[in-house]
Amino acid sequence: MTEHPPSHEGRQPLAARSQERTRPRQEAVPSPASAPQPAVPAQAPDPAGAARREGDRLRFVGAATRRIARGIDLDEIVLGLCRATVPTFSDAILVYLRDPLPVGDDRPVSPFVLRLRRTDRLRLTDDDPENALGAGGLPLQIAEGVRLPLLDPQSDVLPAAELCEVQSGGALSEVLRGVRPVFGDSAAARAALPELLGADRTVPSGHRAILAPLRGRRRVIGAAVFLRRPDRSAFEANDLLVAAQLATHTALGIDKAVLYGREAYIADELQRTMLPENLPQPTGVRLASRYLPAAETARVGGDWYDAIPLPGSRVALVVGDVMGHSMTSAAIMGQLRTTAQTLAGLDLPPQEVLHHLDEQAQRLGTDRMATCLYAVYDPVAHRITIANAGHPPPILLHLGGRAEVLRVPPGAPIGVGGVDFEAVELDAPAGATLLLYTDGLVESRLRDVWTGIEQLRERLAATAQLTGPDHAPPLEALCDDVLDVLGPGDRDDDIALLAARFDGIAPSDVAYWSLDPEDAAPGRARRLARRALARWDLEELSDSVELLISEVVTNAVRYAERPVTLRLLRTDVLRCEVGDDSPQLPRQRRARDTDEGGRGLFLVNRLARRWGATRLSSGKVVWFELTTRPPSPT
Repeated sequence: MTEHPPSHEGRQPLAARSQERTRPRQEAVPSPASAPQPAVPAQAPDPAGAARREGDRLRFVGAATRRIARGIDLDEIVLGLCRATVPTFSDAILVYLRDPLPVGDDRPVSPFVLRLRRTDRLRLTDDDPENALGAGGLPLQIAEGVRLPLLDPQSDVLPAAELCEVQSGGALSEVLRGVRPVFGDSAAARAALPELLGADRTVPSGHRAILAPLRGRRRVIGAAVFLRRPDRSAFEANDLLVAAQLATHTALGIDKAVLYGREAYIADELQRTMLPENLPQPTGVRLASRYLPAAETARVGGDWYDAIPLPGSRVALVVGDVMGHSMTSAAIMGQLRTTAQTLAGLDLPPQEVLHHLDEQAQRLGTDRMATCLYAVYDPVAHRITIANAGHPPPILLHLGGRAEVLRVPPGAPIGVGGVDFEAVELDAPAGATLLLYTDGLVESRLRDVWTGIEQLRERLAATAQLTGPDHAPPLEALCDDVLDVLGPGDRDDDIALLAARFDGIAPSDVAYWSLDPEDAAPGRARRLARRALARWDLEELSDSVELLISEVVTNAVRYAERPVTLRLLRTDVLRCEVGDDSPQLPRQRRARDTDEGGRGLFLVNRLARRWGATRLSSGKVVWFELTTRPPSPT
């Protein structure tokens, strides 16, 4: 290899080299040929030196653009531009961006306003070696004993206004429209910079500047000003090309960041609307849930959970997982969740719900597949009925600390078609906790699904044993502890988690009767209800309950052909349910003065805390609730 004589040409300034030595795990940005040069005697033209300087310039542009491209959000991209250029290419930089930034094809708002987004510069005095950058910047990495070049301590480097309104047809508008960077001492820049920096403000005497428009895919979105101090070599013609490259890559990156921000916002809103905002608080069961996206950059997935109140104080517990992590997966998940809610309102058995979900998935497309687990908990019977469609089995944590994986027929995933689903009925003892989850909690690159299920079961049992044999662990804390089973980086999928603590309703708080559909049924219903209220020390509700039961039972007897059922439930409220075999739901209407009937539901609506009617496969149930303690008079 040919040895060249020692030369100062093409060497980096000491500050830049110190930055490269102290910047951990960051790509070193080589100095362009226009970096500050020590004074040397005049020499003959050196073609090899010119080639080296041009090579340094190209390497600098490549490293700087790669650093800018690493940014994902707006701040990271602007910071990448500043850190790549100060102090290697310039001693200070000001970055202005349009306010607000247009997104995609959105029409930009008027007037055209630029806001100072960031300004970075070298330190101003020897007394402040740690504060190497100006407002909005972070301290430069400075090696011990290294003295950075100083700027004029009497100036503010480049005083600039926070906002600038670009006047149509003005000097700044013409420079931005031209897109190409211009030297600060050019006629166009001398007229445009005071408009950008503010009235009576310009580049300090002796400093050199480049004004570079930032143009995105369709329009100008900002401007950057590069500044060099007087004792540094002036910008050359090739430096305009460098500034143009930096400005172009920055503008395109900002365009992508703004579009990504819009998509992330849409994704967050979509996911938020697809999942229940708040879980219901049904009688006899307490609920808690968690949802974790697969990653910060992929917030939308196909996992969902739901809790749906059913007639008879029952509740449907649902958890499902649509294949994929895209907007399409989230949209399909939303349609399946809505379908499940509709089917639950019809009070269909769990296996029938899965069958109809399977048909709906096939209508959505041949490749629309999902897993789902649908369970119905009855707090009066202390039983739970579960049907599964290819989903991981639930885990039941008993009050004594024993955790068991429930034996539920796995079934085929939703969307396969042509398969039958089977339901099983199991005991749901008071104090037990049922955990429904998606496979993201138990399956990853590091373990298979059954290994993960066993680890989850052991974690639940260990958590329950810490609280003692007679107490169940707090539900919210249990959910958090379950998520801790995931190790760092041990998650490839989004996670939906639904936990249900079974409290049940004691038999002493339930009264049930069957009434023949005859004229004497309303009177018998009033007497039975009065006795139950007396047993529960709720005589103060007798008048209201007797009146409402009389109206609802009378309406049921009018259309029923089989015995009418009457049930009273005492919890935090008094709930009355009247069932018959007629599928026609009652409808509240305003009765005319000459009508003999039609006022029963009007009384129910006025006196009851809540009321409703639900159609069942065998008829319907009309229910109403009253507060057990009437409000004190005001």
